[in-house]
Amino acid sequence: MTGPHRLALRVYYEDTDAAGMVYHANYLRFAERARSEMLRGLGFSQRRLREERRIGFAVRRCTIDYRGPARLDDRLTVETRIGEVGAATIAVGQEIRRDGEVLVALDVLVACIGADGRPRRLPAELRSALGCRGSTTPSSK
Repeated sequence: MTGPHRLALRVYYEDTDAAGMVYHANYLRFAERARSEMLRGLGFSQRRLREERRIGFAVRRCTIDYRGPARLDDRLTVETRIGEVGAATIAVGQEIRRDGEVLVALDVLVACIGADGRPRRLPAELRSALGCRGSTTPSSK
């Protein structure tokens, strides 16, 4: 994968709290959606990976830096960059922006797991699509 993946989305009423700002947990949903679309863009449907390979992905660790609020009708872009790729993990950096301004920054460690919930190695084809050479690839931040 070369360069960041970008997903455009809009803030809907259902995304906001009583103050009219995006509820903090919804940024996690936006980031998850962007990671799923990034995989889809690389040719890897999570549904197909689950059905054919019996693997899925789980967030192992996530840190979030909330810098500013998004509001109803805002147009946002979620930018996703792949960092270090281990045997069974992918480090992902994500930024949620409005008009270029970073509102939320996330560092996420995603683990590849089997149907039994135990760690599984990332498929070679996925590693290749992510641009991996050897066991890890440097962060592109």
